[in-house]
Amino acid sequence: MFSLNCKIWLEIGGQKVFGDGPCDILKRIKNSGSLRMAAKEINMSYSQAWQLMKNLEKKLGFPLLIKKVGGEFGGGSSLTPEGEKLVKQFEQFREEADGMLNELFKKYFGNAT
Repeated sequence: MFSLNCKIWLEIGGQKVFGDGPCDILKRIKNSGSLRMAAKEINMSYSQAWQLMKNLEKKLGFPLLIKKVGGEFGGGSSLTPEGEKLVKQFEQFREEADGMLNELFKKYFGNAT
């Protein structure tokens, strides 16, 4: 019968700035220590991922990544404290919102999955 599906994102001035996709790539950067590796994991080109990060930082008004230029062991990326906080807040908000939406769904539609 029915099932619940919804997307949640954050906007600034009516413009979408952060959601599941950017959150996912930031988590992958955190885990791999590399924007290039994170992009590869989701079949995105490095240039697309780089542009996404630049656009996000511009829209949000704060840096998300600390970039380390190459060298003997290569470069890498890590999340700024603001980036870490945003990912954590969004994940917690998303989890709580999903729970509340599922409760509302059950209230109005029963267990009609």
